[in-house]
Amino acid sequence: MKVKIHTLFQYLLETTQSAPEAIVGFSLSASPKLGEFLADLDPDLSLDWNGRDFRGLPELRDHVLTQAGLVGLCAPEDVLITAGAAEANYLVLMQFLQPGDRIVIEAPGWPQAEVIAKAKGAEIVKVWREEALGWRLPLDRLAEAVTPGTRLVFLTNPNNPTGALMQAEELAEVVAIADRVGAWLLVDEVYAGLEWDAPRAPSVAGLYARGITTGSVSKALGLQGLRTGWLICRDAGLMRDALILRENASEIMNIMGEVIAEVALRPARYAPALARARAEGRANLAEIASWVAAQDRVTWVPPRAGLIGLGRLAPGMDSEAFARFLLAPPYRTFLLPGSAYDLPGHIRLGVGGGAGVKLQDGLSRLARALNDWPGA
Repeated sequence: MKVKIHTLFQYLLETTQSAPEAIVGFSLSASPKLGEFLADLDPDLSLDWNGRDFRGLPELRDHVLTQAGLVGLCAPEDVLITAGAAEANYLVLMQFLQPGDRIVIEAPGWPQAEVIAKAKGAEIVKVWREEALGWRLPLDRLAEAVTPGTRLVFLTNPNNPTGALMQAEELAEVVAIADRVGAWLLVDEVYAGLEWDAPRAPSVAGLYARGITTGSVSKALGLQGLRTGWLICRDAGLMRDALILRENASEIMNIMGEVIAEVALRPARYAPALARARAEGRANLAEIASWVAAQDRVTWVPPRAGLIGLGRLAPGMDSEAFARFLLAPPYRTFLLPGSAYDLPGHIRLGVGGGAGVKLQDGLSRLARALNDWPGA
């Protein structure tokens, strides 16, 4: 299996050493410091694996079900702790896709599924979201794409990178579309909990026997460095095979990631941490919305959930060329070009990072670069 680098990761690799002075596009909440957890850590904790369950700390798996609203719908044995949501997705994609298998994905969307599917020689069908309708996923086109023989449907909710949100009624229709042909349905929920104008959507693992929910502590809680996520599914065979595959990849979870994630997801800590992330996200969202309204060369559909959205550049502007222009002196500001999502006329705008990201400085530099861009 030959994995080809995706445009998104290629751009990140090429710009890692650029040392920007500002960033517009933080995709996760402000990250806590280790000291905030020390009082809850046992200094005698063994740094071997947890020694209790290969699927992850039982209390951590209980918290995962609670925050996902799946208590009573799924059991602790339906949860596998993984090295972030990326590994959870990987364990499913590697299990299900063989040469010629059909996978239906959204666009724009998280590129992992497309990268793995191409490497496995699967047939990839994209369903494009509609920007003019708030980046809505057109369910009529999804139904046309999910034909008999479709192995897997891969979606994100809230959508990464547009911030569009499907709620219960739409998810029920997506489930019906998948069920009609016996397809598996994976919904990546890394931005769940950060909804701006609606309640959190139900998790698909509780809606559908072949439904798979993945998530992590990375985005809403800012704990990306823990590399701790989860896979939830009620199918015992899938979960057994995922455990076996993980045994031959990351093998077993890192105990520090498990323990700190368990502390972070305790209800008494999770609720205020999420409330803080939501307040900071809303403040940055309002700041970007005000900035966009004052621009002549950028428009956007504000995200309904999550910490990132896509801005549309003026006609004729190439996002990657502009992003490199912005990264160079005198602006020295990083943002991700829309070419990373096959949208060369867009840029990714982020509202994460809290107050510490100095968003106003980054937006000011971005505005200067837009004014200085040839042809402005």
